[in-house]
Amino acid sequence: LLVAVVFCILFSSAAMIVGTGLLRPVLNDYIVPFIGRENPNLTKFITLLCVMIVVYVVGAVASYANSRIMLHISTKTLFKIRTELFSHLEKLPLKYFDTHTHGELMSRFTNDTDTLRDMLSQAVPQLLSSALTVTSSFVMMLYLSPVLTLVVILCIILLVVISGFIAKHSANAFRSQQAAIGKVNGYIEEMIERQKVVKVFCREENAKTEFAALNDELCTAATKANTLANILGPISNNMGHINYALTAITGVLLIIAGKMDIGSIASFLQYSKNFGVGG
Repeated sequence: LLVAVVFCILFSSAAMIVGTGLLRPVLNDYIVPFIGRENPNLTKFITLLCVMIVVYVVGAVASYANSRIMLHISTKTLFKIRTELFSHLEKLPLKYFDTHTHGELMSRFTNDTDTLRDMLSQAVPQLLSSALTVTSSFVMMLYLSPVLTLVVILCIILLVVISGFIAKHSANAFRSQQAAIGKVNGYIEEMIERQKVVKVFCREENAKTEFAALNDELCTAATKANTLANILGPISNNMGHINYALTAITGVLLIIAGKMDIGSIASFLQYSKNFGVGG
């Protein structure tokens, strides 16, 4: 199935590259020459548009197939991991259960494995797809205009430096969040299991106080983790807009100077967008 996923990703990336490349002849050979012309022959133009539609449809189908297959793979993988995890749990000595809360162990089977599924079904295929898209887009950008490619690279370098700084701190925050989730789950499980003991010794207020402290710790860790993660999106988007604007302005200057044509600029702008966000 992983082989099928790779082929789907290849088809999806190829469709994006080919479809974007067709913008150049559409503008240069048909739309621009047709401006001001009466009764132009649209046969070849319509044929080219049909080809573009077919290319993008193939890419969309490949993307759907990729997502569907990876969902199946990740679910089956998690089934196997949980099975082996439970089997390993049965072999652990009693000392291990004395030093780890029940809720913390349960969190391994739920929160941690769900996070692993997200990585398998989304992050891994997206990494491969982005690598193919970025590489192929970069080659096409160099082919269309080395000058504009340099402008894009400078913006990307700045974005990578900022993203790397945020991602480093975000990773540590998410690790703290997962640890805090384990503590909260462990405490809740213990209190529910031993609720009779708590009531017999009148420890309700103490239990609420201890839970509030653990809950505050989780809230703080989750807030920090998600704040850093959510900052990255807007920064990336705005840097992409700035990159797009600078590239467009430079491209217009090259058109005025007679160094490029409108079709090449249109294709380049789309390639630069794919290069910046990885498709």
